[in-house]
Amino acid sequence: MMNTTLTNLTDHRSRFCTNDQPSRCSRGMTMLLIAAALVATLLNNTASAATLQAGVGKVDVTHPDGLVNDRSYVRALVLKNETTTAAIVTIDVVAIGEIGSIGNDYLAKVRARIEKELGIPPTHVIINASHCHSRICHDIGERTFQAVKQAADNLVPARVGVGHGHEDRVSENRRLIMKDGTQIDVRHAYSLPPDEEVAKVGPIDPEIGVLRVDREDGRTLAVVYNFACHPIQGAQNGGNTADMTGFSSKVIEENLDPGTVALFVQGCGGDINPVFYKDVDHPRNAEPLGNMLGLSTLKAVRAIETKPDDRLKVVSENIALPRSDLATRIFDMEAEQLRLAGSLGGTSLNLKTFIPLVVKYNVAEEFPSYYSHAYLLDKARGRNDLSKLDAENRRNMQNYIRNIHTMEKLTRLNTNLRLLRKHHARGYASGNRTIDVELAGLRIGDFVLTTFPGELTVQIGLNLKKVSPHKHTFVAGYTNGYIYYCPTAEQLKNVGNAQEDSDCLVAPEWQKMYEDKAAELLQAL
Repeated sequence: MMNTTLTNLTDHRSRFCTNDQPSRCSRGMTMLLIAAALVATLLNNTASAATLQAGVGKVDVTHPDGLVNDRSYVRALVLKNETTTAAIVTIDVVAIGEIGSIGNDYLAKVRARIEKELGIPPTHVIINASHCHSRICHDIGERTFQAVKQAADNLVPARVGVGHGHEDRVSENRRLIMKDGTQIDVRHAYSLPPDEEVAKVGPIDPEIGVLRVDREDGRTLAVVYNFACHPIQGAQNGGNTADMTGFSSKVIEENLDPGTVALFVQGCGGDINPVFYKDVDHPRNAEPLGNMLGLSTLKAVRAIETKPDDRLKVVSENIALPRSDLATRIFDMEAEQLRLAGSLGGTSLNLKTFIPLVVKYNVAEEFPSYYSHAYLLDKARGRNDLSKLDAENRRNMQNYIRNIHTMEKLTRLNTNLRLLRKHHARGYASGNRTIDVELAGLRIGDFVLTTFPGELTVQIGLNLKKVSPHKHTFVAGYTNGYIYYCPTAEQLKNVGNAQEDSDCLVAPEWQKMYEDKAAELLQAL
């Protein structure tokens, strides 16, 4: 712009300076050049101030004790324009408070220090847990602050762009819809129902929401990627791990420019498991799943064209959600518990005799008790001793199997009933009939993110994406606190058969209240 201004002034001189006015013209031209330089400097400074700036930080938070398969990190991205500063922080941990390694006082303390020393308002600090089950260090608050400080101390002019990836190979909806209308989820905590009782499964969200942040010269600085799945696959050696999303971040960082930080933001993964979660034929290994997620994210990153865009906005609001009265559900489940226990009947078999019979009667269905000629000989003599033995064994096997299935139902019911009793006791001890939660909305260029502190089930995220006025809208659970599972109102009608319905604090009315408020926040962005 300054060169253009000087060229225009030179043209101006050629028109108005004549040979008989050299001194006066020279003095006037000097003043004009000084003024032009001042104007150009002012314009350049204004343009610089309007440019989005970004910085990244990354600090190891792995617990020092025990076997470590791979490292856990806290990662930070700080963004700043002329009026607003915001920080996105992601941690390889199960939750921000309540469960796991992070205490309930962590969020307030970290935000207060960030505000005091770095000047970023508490509501502009968005902290998301990946929900992996790794153990992290005790000084996580200090290390979180150091990651944000790294980012804030190294701000550079940035370009941003948004895109969408797709990955449908690494996750499955863990809720099984049964033929009797109930729903059961896939957990290691209890057995699954017989295959013939399962009607269908719920949806997944294969979308990867991607924010790409580049330096002015085009080198990548940060990738923020949002995806919905429990990262709980584990490692082959049983060591501490950041799980599949730790591996996906590693893949992204190692395949982009040096210094790039990949921040995984957990989505609505409350009812989404890693695929083949209960496989018993292969060691549990999150790395292949993480590699697939990382490569699919990279594919999306490379398709994004970044551009200067200084739009940065944060909106935040606290709402009170209704706490569920669990007494009736507990009463109903206790009644079912008694019914199931009372339905167990005596059988002639035990495990030692049942297993050989199962093998024998499945290997040779027509002649299980001996060779075929013995059956033929019985028939020729007008006898059916072996056939009667087979019928008796089959009846005993069916009775034994019926007891097994009943006991499996009891294990599911007992496990979930313990969760309900725990939350019921805590709810009444607190004296509060509502739960205060913080919702946030963040816009970075065309990238729009709305957050919630609970374990949202996948349908919630799909609903919000559908109603959002923004093309590139993504939803994050597990953010700025933790209030356990938050299933849909429809899912909460399923009493006691799934963890999401029982490890839950909110009443069914919560869903509409939250979705309406989240839609308002999205409109405000």
